[in-house]
Amino acid sequence: MAAAGGEPSSHNVSDELFQNFYTEVKQIEKRDSVLTSKQQIDRLLRPGASYFNLNPFEVLQIDPDATDDELKKRFRALSILVHPDKNQDDPDRAQKAFEAVDKAYKLLLDPEQKKRALDVIHAGKEYVEHMIKEKKKQLKKEGKSLDVEEDDPEMFKQAVYKQTMKLFAELAIKRKEREAKEMHERKRAREEEIEAAEKAKREREWQKNFEVRPRFIIVPDNDDNKWKHVGFWHYVKYLPTFLTNDSSGNKRWACGQLEELPG
Repeated sequence: MAAAGGEPSSHNVSDELFQNFYTEVKQIEKRDSVLTSKQQIDRLLRPGASYFNLNPFEVLQIDPDATDDELKKRFRALSILVHPDKNQDDPDRAQKAFEAVDKAYKLLLDPEQKKRALDVIHAGKEYVEHMIKEKKKQLKKEGKSLDVEEDDPEMFKQAVYKQTMKLFAELAIKRKEREAKEMHERKRAREEEIEAAEKAKREREWQKNFEVRPRFIIVPDNDDNKWKHVGFWHYVKYLPTFLTNDSSGNKRWACGQLEELPG
């Protein structure tokens, strides 16, 4: 294509190259529309499929302006081709291809999801059109020919296709980031909930460790190492006690720590 390289050439040569290219593209489109089961499975699972298959229209090989009836017919034809029952020699890959087709179809059945997909395609087209205008503006400023490769309808279509795929990919990345963030927030909220529940449990257990009742506390006498009663505490912190021997060999209940509470 003469315009693509910016080299001067006659319109006859340019038209001939264009026609050859256009004919080749149409042949490819016709071939793709009647791919065998294996070829369709290969197409749907080709390297980078997770990227290409973000566009549901690309998955179903159908024009964005297709009617609902055309969409239904295309889904039926394609789903039959890649169905695992029809591809028993490669059921696992067929299942994955079928799931990709089914997912694309269900997405386009949802009016809101379909509108989002169409918005992406329209945004891709508008971006390319704006880019062409900017290119021509710059060429005019430089006093050069205003011919750009996107003047070729097929090159324009290819540019729109690439930009559309890029937009679909960017949206998918943002969606994954948003889902990861939401998952992290849910996990953190759950951890905080568990922590609050454990804290409440500890506080309840702590309250059980308090007894509001008068009792004598026995502690050792530092002078003669004998045990004696020390005071009468109306409110004491109830701590685990232990059995020990006093200097006479008698069993005594002792408390390891004593803390007076208000009251």
